[in-house]
Amino acid sequence: MSDETRGREDAAQDAEACAEALESLDRIALDELSLSDLAVDAQDEVREGTEDEGSDAKDASDEAEAEEDDSKDDVQSESASGEETALLGSLPADDSLTRELPGLGSAPAVDETIAMGDIPLPSVPSAREAEARHHKMSPKRRNLMVAGVVAAALVAGGAGYAAWNGYQQEQAAVAAVNAHTMMSVQIGVHAAGLDCSTGSKIPVQVSGQDSDGSSVSETLYVDEHGRGIKLLPGDYTLSIAGSPIAADGTIYTVPTTKAQVSVKSDGQDLSAQASFKLKVPSADTVTDDQIDAAAKYAEEGGASSAAVAKVLQQAATARRDAAVNAMSSREAQAARDADARHKATNLYQLDIPVEWYGKVATWQNGNTLCIYLASDSNTPIATLVAVRDGESFTPDKGDTVLGAASLGNGYTVYASGPVYPYVVPQTINGRTQDPVSTYPMDTAIDLVELTTGNRYTYSQIKNVLVGKDGKADAATKLETDYLAQILMPSIKAQD
Repeated sequence: MSDETRGREDAAQDAEACAEALESLDRIALDELSLSDLAVDAQDEVREGTEDEGSDAKDASDEAEAEEDDSKDDVQSESASGEETALLGSLPADDSLTRELPGLGSAPAVDETIAMGDIPLPSVPSAREAEARHHKMSPKRRNLMVAGVVAAALVAGGAGYAAWNGYQQEQAAVAAVNAHTMMSVQIGVHAAGLDCSTGSKIPVQVSGQDSDGSSVSETLYVDEHGRGIKLLPGDYTLSIAGSPIAADGTIYTVPTTKAQVSVKSDGQDLSAQASFKLKVPSADTVTDDQIDAAAKYAEEGGASSAAVAKVLQQAATARRDAAVNAMSSREAQAARDADARHKATNLYQLDIPVEWYGKVATWQNGNTLCIYLASDSNTPIATLVAVRDGESFTPDKGDTVLGAASLGNGYTVYASGPVYPYVVPQTINGRTQDPVSTYPMDTAIDLVELTTGNRYTYSQIKNVLVGKDGKADAATKLETDYLAQILMPSIKAQD
């Protein structure tokens, strides 16, 4: 039989063995093969091996003779070159490097002792030798080897699948545990002056659905840093339910904004999605209802106890009441001030400008009203005179008409007085061109600032706007413009 034909038969047998092995794995386990079957196979292998041993022994004999010839040549070559080899002289005589091979008798003795470095390394069989060994292997043995390889591969694959399946189950178990674990989250809150260690916490309304599909609607509490909420994983809507109460009784305006969030992990920071700012309103505008609502949340969970919540409520009420009283006092004083600023004659009435209040005084004579410097009654700022329509008005010497207001009842009120932005700088610098009088520096500054509404200082009037050379028109415009804004509009006909 040719090698090619034999090779095809071996390949067919290998394929058939693989198919048989795959089928048998479905029925029996590999470890159930009986020892008797293995023994029978072993005997078959021994018989087949014995048949080939003769030919193998012959080949081995030929190879041994060839190696001996080569060895002798090598020894002779080494002797001729004069190289010295270290001998194992200490070995016993009976430890000969020659041995008797089974079935071959004694091999020729070798006199030379082999050096350790000359021990030949195992050689890799050539392609021809490998093919010969393949042909010498019995078909049954090859089939068993192929079946073993296939079985090992299937066992390894099954182990890998089992490991992967176990990992998947472990991950699913972790996810199931997390789905039922409360997660702490943080939101963003801004409440000026709030310290929850001494005041109450901020109530947060939470509504939505957790990972189990259960509806959630509850009030939770956070501190001034937005910490304190714990929820199961899920999707929720957050909003501020009410005002906290600071230790000093501050009540906050509750924002109306809402935030949509998803809770996924423990320690999650939601301040980018949920941030709330609680503003502080004017204390006098806080109502009893706002205080009561804040106290209710404080008692239900915002404060450490109901007693603490009661104390905070009392602080809020006291703060509000104090603010209301203060506002009432301010309003009463403003009313008194307004009354003091309000002046009236038989024909007209007016209000002294707020900017002048406390710095000026008045005297009245019929329908003439004079406004003068409070610290000097001889220094008038403006004098008001009612003149019948169609009649002319001439101011006193040194005064200038600073404005006029028609009453609508047949009279017009004229305001006149010195142009202090012009007069004062000249007087201070020693000029005598129509000066009304001389003034101390403090008085000069007051006069200039009163007649210009503190928009310019004496130094600016003197050095920039008017100057010591006396720019009367510019100075007059400064004063008339200001009086037209603060004084003349308040002049009305008497009721």
